[in-house]
Amino acid sequence: MWFVYLLLCSDNTLYCGITNNLEKRINTHNKGKGAKYTRSRLPVEIYYYEESPNKSEASKREYQIKKMSRENKLKLK
Repeated sequence: MWFVYLLLCSDNTLYCGITNNLEKRINTHNKGKGAKYTRSRLPVEIYYYEESPNKSEASKREYQIKKMSRENKLKLK
C-alpha cells in the first residue's frame, strides 16, 4: 500500500509527496531529514492523505495533485 500525502508546513505552505509508510515519513520530515523543501518549514503536519494500490498509481496521483491550485488542494480535506 502506498500513500499520497499533503503536508501543511509551519509557513502555511503545502507539500505533496508519496510514501509506503506514512507515519515514518512524517516523522522523518519533522526531524529535518525529509525533503529539502520541508527542512526550513518545520514543523509539518499531515493535512490530507489517500491510499494508492502501488507506487506507480501514487506517483500519478501526486502529479495530479501538484498541478492543482492551492485552493483545490485545500478542498481535498
